[in-house]
Amino acid sequence: MGSSATPQLRAVLFDRDGTLVVDVPYNGNPGLVRPMPGAKEVLDSLRARGLATGVLSNQSGVARGVITAADVDSVNAKVEELLGPFDVWEICPHSEEDGCACRKPAPGMVQSACRKLGIETSEAALIGDIGTDIRAAEAAGATGVLVPTPVTRAEEVSESRLVAQDLAQAVGMLLEGT
Repeated sequence: MGSSATPQLRAVLFDRDGTLVVDVPYNGNPGLVRPMPGAKEVLDSLRARGLATGVLSNQSGVARGVITAADVDSVNAKVEELLGPFDVWEICPHSEEDGCACRKPAPGMVQSACRKLGIETSEAALIGDIGTDIRAAEAAGATGVLVPTPVTRAEEVSESRLVAQDLAQAVGMLLEGT
């Protein structure tokens, strides 16, 4: 961060539940998928600019046996049907107790997504609705933008360097630097 040259933004990664789609806890039902307001427009504008898009989602319900990996896949397919294709998907099926390297706030999914996209983590941003999203971005060397929802805790908002009212404002903040 010390240098004056800001790395070029090449990818915008999104948390799924509470950011791109309305959060339905442990959702295994594609019929319950509802896009967040403005999500499709924001994604279309990023794609039109030639920026890569991706989704990073903790899905501990798989480890807990509440939903299956197939359920997650079917919900993700519905997300793509409603919001368009993403360049990369990263899903962590583990629970907090598993101590994996992928579960946010660990940086694993950000790092993996950037590897798949062939970019540096400093060229990516992650937009999410809770502090673990922002901490994962920062741990990986990416930019984190918090878009709070009613479930976002006050301290998560105060700890975040970049906070936006909605997805459009979050992307606008990121694009100002490019």
